[in-house]
Amino acid sequence: MAPKALDYESLNEKVKKVQYAVRGELYLRASELQKEGKKIIFTNVGNPHALGQKPLTFPRQVVALCQAPFLLDDPNVGLLFPADAIARAKHYLSLAPGGLGAYSDSRGIPGIRKEVAEFIGRRDGYPSDPELIFLTDGASKGVMQILNTIIRDEGDGILVPVPQYPLYSATISLLGGSLVPYYLEETANWGLDVNDLRHAVFQARSKGITVRAMVIINPGNPTGQCLSEANLREILHFCYRENLVLLGDEVYQQNIYQDERPFISARKVLMDMGPPLSKEIQLVSFHTVSKGYWGECGQRGGYFEMTNIPPESVDEIYKIASISLSPNVPAQIFMGLMVSPPKPGDISYEQFIRESKGILESLRRRARIMTDGFNSCRNVVCNFTEGAMYSFPQIRLPPKAIEAAKRAGKVPDVFYCLKLLEATGISTVPGSGFGQKEGVFHLRTTILPAEEDMPAIMASFKKFNDEFMEEYEDHRGYSRM
Repeated sequence: MAPKALDYESLNEKVKKVQYAVRGELYLRASELQKEGKKIIFTNVGNPHALGQKPLTFPRQVVALCQAPFLLDDPNVGLLFPADAIARAKHYLSLAPGGLGAYSDSRGIPGIRKEVAEFIGRRDGYPSDPELIFLTDGASKGVMQILNTIIRDEGDGILVPVPQYPLYSATISLLGGSLVPYYLEETANWGLDVNDLRHAVFQARSKGITVRAMVIINPGNPTGQCLSEANLREILHFCYRENLVLLGDEVYQQNIYQDERPFISARKVLMDMGPPLSKEIQLVSFHTVSKGYWGECGQRGGYFEMTNIPPESVDEIYKIASISLSPNVPAQIFMGLMVSPPKPGDISYEQFIRESKGILESLRRRARIMTDGFNSCRNVVCNFTEGAMYSFPQIRLPPKAIEAAKRAGKVPDVFYCLKLLEATGISTVPGSGFGQKEGVFHLRTTILPAEEDMPAIMASFKKFNDEFMEEYEDHRGYSRM
């Protein structure tokens, strides 16, 4: 009998080809071990609340009132909720006449898009147009929408930093495009060299690929570096010369753990450069409520903003967004609250600042504990996490470990990460899931476990790593950069 459409052998080959390491073999094994009763520390995905981060109080109060508007009619509402949260809930309900249970415009609620535009204007010092801002179900949905609009067939290439967040490789593969890698330089703190970009484009064109767009992830995931203004200028000049759309994944812009390189948006640098670049370079920037000190991953709220995209193209993007009818409405309200938090003088301001500063200061300390912890381990080297939520140490695997991995039919860093998981319960993602140079091995872990648990987690890692190296080292040398 002929196979049915949903039998494995007759599925869409593009679907079968997709690889997504963040929820791959390691995660599946960790879930099995958890079912068997083993304590698992899931550091494989940037999911702050799952690792104990408390939600910010004010936005939850506002959304609770929006979800249950009958509470606003209760005479005792003022005993449970502060007056500014009540006022904000009424404000958002006035922007969404059907309440949270009704579809919104496919681009998102106009009043909230206006709040996003005002936030961007304050951040960059240049006005932003709400008509060019689309609210989305997390930044990932926005990235997928834009890549879907750009990629026509396998002849279209997208420049992506390697190591990269696998959303890009998976989506490009699913859409039938070609990923064109440009390598970040680990010895230069994951810096970007424009000569590498030129080489990557030259290589792709020699294979008949039309390079159409370039992705930057700033701050970096999994690499944690922050791009300098000079670097962003070079990137924008490069996009101008090569006629590329720039996709700015800026979801970690609140997560900065050093003072030397603050976050600066690609859009601000572009506008500062003035014409002709500021009028011609096509830029799409992405942001989310899932990261920063909000960490509201499960709410699925995000936006993208388009710069220098022709109106006819914006209409086409709107048309495709309309197929999904509406982005998630409660998440749109979270986005409104993120871009327009309590102000000095508001009743909830002091508590909001206390909570958000507490989270960021703790993340800064955890970034340091983790980097120092990895660097104290045998055959492990790790750059400091300048921003984002991850540590990406290089593990210098002895030849015997690489041979043992081959015998087990595993990629060497997958072999190491599986052993780490079985021994300690720490669930990480192997560097091969993000891309890395040949013969060099890494793992990615979030810096999100609770601060009080961090010393014990790092001690457990160190004990495992020392024993692993002792078992496999024969003093013949290692894999290294």
